[in-house]
Amino acid sequence: MSLISLARRGRVVAVLAGALLLVPVLAEARPGGKGGFGSRGSRTEAPPARTNTAPNGAQPFQRSATPSPSQAAPAAGAAAAAQAARPSMARNLMMGVGAGLLGAGLFGLLSGSGFFSGLASLAGIFGFLLQIALIGGAIWLALRFFRRRSEPQLATAGAPLARDTMQPQPQPGERMGAMAGGAGAATAAALDTSHTTPVELSGDDFNAFERLLTEINEAYSNEDEKGLRDRVTPEMFGYFDDDLTANGRKGLVDRVSDVKLLQGDLSEAWGEDGFEFATVAMRFSLINALYERATGKVVEGNATVPQEVAEYWTFVRSRGGAWKLSAIQPAA
Repeated sequence: MSLISLARRGRVVAVLAGALLLVPVLAEARPGGKGGFGSRGSRTEAPPARTNTAPNGAQPFQRSATPSPSQAAPAAGAAAAAQAARPSMARNLMMGVGAGLLGAGLFGLLSGSGFFSGLASLAGIFGFLLQIALIGGAIWLALRFFRRRSEPQLATAGAPLARDTMQPQPQPGERMGAMAGGAGAATAAALDTSHTTPVELSGDDFNAFERLLTEINEAYSNEDEKGLRDRVTPEMFGYFDDDLTANGRKGLVDRVSDVKLLQGDLSEAWGEDGFEFATVAMRFSLINALYERATGKVVEGNATVPQEVAEYWTFVRSRGGAWKLSAIQPAA
């Protein structure tokens, strides 16, 4: 190969490398940049309906207060395996009785009286049967006692009926966070939408969604805890706070600016348990970069070149209340 050919090839490689350097590196520290998180009520495990804005649907949740069946199954399997591996009292007692009889027979054999010398007479046979009956009765009583102790008690035993308690209703975000404690019920109802009702939205609702898109990104960029608390559920605030705290420990700060909604449409809207939910697919542009807090050096993203993002945002409100963000899912 000639030197001229090598020089030409080197120029091509240099041009390609320069072009790649001009491509902005997408920052993943922004809100929603680390995968889906949050809750969509009883539809958390059901994928949102596809829209023209995000025709390929949404990615599943990476973090949610509602456990998925895939998370619950290994725990149930491990509990069943542990229960199967735990030796039962009946087996232990029977093994003890068998070992005692075998030991007694071996003692008689070694002493020269024969393996079953104690059963030679009729009285010995009746005595042996009586001992077996007594041992069997003791085993039955022990099993009955321990079985009663292991049975779960009713949660309402000794407590007033639900209609008499008159407990205050939780706020929308509190109900979201409380779902973490109801693992079994949440998993069983994950795909059950029979108790939900359709909700009609107005132009004011869509204006609120667009406004929240900008305000939440702005509050996240400014590390404004109060601004986030006022606009997101407690569950979502916990995830945002974890991310911001992790950035602070690393000496980093995430900045988001110039958020502009390019396209958006409704995926689904429904009501359940006194709350209204709305999942909206949105495609928007923003400038996002991760900086070193001390030096201001960009370590991820681009401080001047905007990037486009497509995500599903789910909002929740009590009927008549203000909308709050309850989930973010990147478009697939």
